[in-house]
Amino acid sequence: MATHAEPVSETVSAPASPARWGMLLVLLSCDFMVTLDFFVANVAIPSIQRDLGAGHAQVQFVVVGYGLAYAAGLITWGRLGDIHGRRRLFALGLGLFTAASVACGLAPTAPLLVLARVAQGLAAGLMAPQVLAILGTGFTGARRARVFAIAGLSKGVAAVFGQLIGGLLIAADAGGLGWRLCFLVNLPIGVAALAMTPRAVPESRSGGSTRLDGRGAVLVALGLVALVLPLVEGRERGWPVWSWVSLALAAALLALCVARQRRLTALGGTPLVDVNLFRDNAFTFGAVITTLFYAAMGAFLLVLAVYLQDGLGLSPVESGLLYTVIGAGFFAMTLCGPAIFARIGSRLVVLGALVLAAGWAALALTATAGVLALLPALLACGLGMGMVMSQLTALTIAAVPARRAGAASGVLNTAVQVGSAVGVALVGIVFYGSLSGGYPGALAASLVGMVALGLVLAALARRLPHPSTATDK
Repeated sequence: MATHAEPVSETVSAPASPARWGMLLVLLSCDFMVTLDFFVANVAIPSIQRDLGAGHAQVQFVVVGYGLAYAAGLITWGRLGDIHGRRRLFALGLGLFTAASVACGLAPTAPLLVLARVAQGLAAGLMAPQVLAILGTGFTGARRARVFAIAGLSKGVAAVFGQLIGGLLIAADAGGLGWRLCFLVNLPIGVAALAMTPRAVPESRSGGSTRLDGRGAVLVALGLVALVLPLVEGRERGWPVWSWVSLALAAALLALCVARQRRLTALGGTPLVDVNLFRDNAFTFGAVITTLFYAAMGAFLLVLAVYLQDGLGLSPVESGLLYTVIGAGFFAMTLCGPAIFARIGSRLVVLGALVLAAGWAALALTATAGVLALLPALLACGLGMGMVMSQLTALTIAAVPARRAGAASGVLNTAVQVGSAVGVALVGIVFYGSLSGGYPGALAASLVGMVALGLVLAALARRLPHPSTATDK
């Protein structure tokens, strides 16, 4: 990932045109898998809680630990890919991710499962920035924009159908493994992708500085841990003094990291994050929207899964099948979205955020009315997700020069994972803190904040450019 402020050259062993589709298959399959693994755990949470005797904080860490570890190393791993070769780092991450998935599937206790999920997240973070960086250097112009749109769509499909896939795997109960199949299924996929990587994926690296901002990487990692740990543990422990100290420390560490990146850029050094990316308003607003959107998405899909299974008594498969209603709306926008986007441009994202907010509001109002009453609200949620997710990545990154594709991918992937982890932690405080009034009330309380966030997203999305202004530089 090219993080230096000055232009750098890219060394790319480009595949022939037909081979590009093989590259796309391998990279997007793996990107789909690491996104799926964040969301597939949601539907498994009640089963994990019963099987391993896990508490509320522990099951939150099954989700948050993965996202936090994923985010903490993303930018650093992307920079290492620039230096040592993106395919090499991608293959290393894929191998480690596959091994960590097996460890998750075999974990005998909740603490060991959390540790395995953290290892899985670190490996996912090693892979993810290489994916968009390789795609960014392997495609140009309009084709590049289409590829990034496909990448965004792939993440959306993983997020929406992760719950159904997880439910089906749990119900299959092959060999009596139950929820463990949600993680063990990665073994054959990972091995197959690893075998294809040397031939399908070209090697690429940047020609810039080989220095790495280790201090910046440490500040980011410590800041994120200091932020999320008290958000998950604080409520169950009665918000002790250490939780508030940790939050203050997180703010200080992250502020120091930002100041360091600016100083390194001003001195012509090699910052962890290319702060010049944020001179482009489209990228800045896109990154903020991405963070907030995935904060809401991660939290929504988790609390909905817990509500459906523990609140309404549905099985994992029944719970997963309800997500197909969300999926139907999502795919409807996948089919119709391009035509609408061609007519109204980035206003499609604005409309999507408003539809999503309306869906959340309707869901809050019908939480006590039974399963059938939830269906229209879930459909609206799917429509809104499809409108936003099908175009947000492409709009955000379309105007980023190819030499900064790695830096941009690192920032956006970090935004996705930080948003998801923090969203789960924050909404978990509201949801689990409101359970004394029953599951419908806890769900409704959680959704109130999401409705407000949807309106904020709509306002921010108005600042995104029309596609005619997003051209390669």
